[in-house]
Amino acid sequence: MSGLYPADRYGYSELLSGPEQEALTKLRAVLDEQVTPLLADYWEAGEFPEQIRQPLVDLNLMAPDGATNSQGRTSGLYGGFRNFELARTDASVATYYNAQSGLFRSTVLHGGSAEQAAELDPKIRSFEYTGVFALTEPEHGSDIAGGLATSARRDGDGWIINGAKRWIGGAGTADVLAVFARDEADGQVKAFLVPRQEEGVTLTKILRKTSLRMMQNFDIDFRGVRVPDSARLANINSFKDVAALMRRLRSDVAWIATGMQAGAYEAAVRYTLGREQFGKPLASFQLTQQKLATMLANLTASLGMVVRLTQRQEEGIFRDEDSAMAKMFTCTSLRETVALAREVVGGNGITLDTGVARFHADAEAVYSYEGTHDINALILGRSIAGVGAFR
Repeated sequence: MSGLYPADRYGYSELLSGPEQEALTKLRAVLDEQVTPLLADYWEAGEFPEQIRQPLVDLNLMAPDGATNSQGRTSGLYGGFRNFELARTDASVATYYNAQSGLFRSTVLHGGSAEQAAELDPKIRSFEYTGVFALTEPEHGSDIAGGLATSARRDGDGWIINGAKRWIGGAGTADVLAVFARDEADGQVKAFLVPRQEEGVTLTKILRKTSLRMMQNFDIDFRGVRVPDSARLANINSFKDVAALMRRLRSDVAWIATGMQAGAYEAAVRYTLGREQFGKPLASFQLTQQKLATMLANLTASLGMVVRLTQRQEEGIFRDEDSAMAKMFTCTSLRETVALAREVVGGNGITLDTGVARFHADAEAVYSYEGTHDINALILGRSIAGVGAFR
């Protein structure tokens, strides 16, 4: 077993450097001591524990000492295991942090010009400048490529944006919203950094959620919102450019799904070792061990997939079907793993006290966001058959 993770039976985390492992160990201490004790109460209340933000920021997780290259970037594997560690604690915490470190940062780094990236990335890493990824719309999710309805119209030295977005996590506290809109002049998708408090921007918190209850999601309306041309991300000029971002970002979600499996599995092991029925620990029964073994196999297979996917991306190999397959498989495995965890914990598995219930409920959101199972299956199927089956 790896020293970092009891569930890492094949030692994938041993591929990390010493400074990378040290950074993750420090992260775990903060998660265990300052985050985990808050989770049940805030999950039940449907609120995010804002007091955990600064301890996470202080860790400098996007550029830890000794773990960056000459450009100030960390390795893909470190970034993956950072998501894994966060998700192993809680899906909302991982989604919250990845909204800044993954979605928003990647959008600026790869969608912005070299000048924009150089100016903004240090501020993004330090959380001095925060943002969220605003793509999904009230009437367009899976069909967003052709259906994106938010519009942008050139007006003198600026742009006018109209439309609506939905399910935008973390928007309520972000400095800017990375808004994807269709240029009325050429019909192509562009991206703009829109200040959250700009005139014409209205945010409404989405209530009554049964999954990712701590993550604060919003509906956003844009009515005649004006931004300067400097707010446009220069390298987003079509939906193909957005798809290139998604190719990178789906691997983040696959890592989160894998980390959640680790959290659910470890919670189930702890419970079944400590809980006695018929005079014996639950973990000593054959059927319980079979379920624990299936959970561990799901987790190990998922971890192997995301590690290899990330290694190939580090080599410059980015293919839609690769990230789609990883997202599809890890989330399908997640669903089974959290269901088995809930099962072996029994009736107590529907309470927040064992930790299993959060993973069980939150898996449904992760299964659907950043591309549903069906859409990812069709992306992969297209690569197999050589013909798309979306219509």
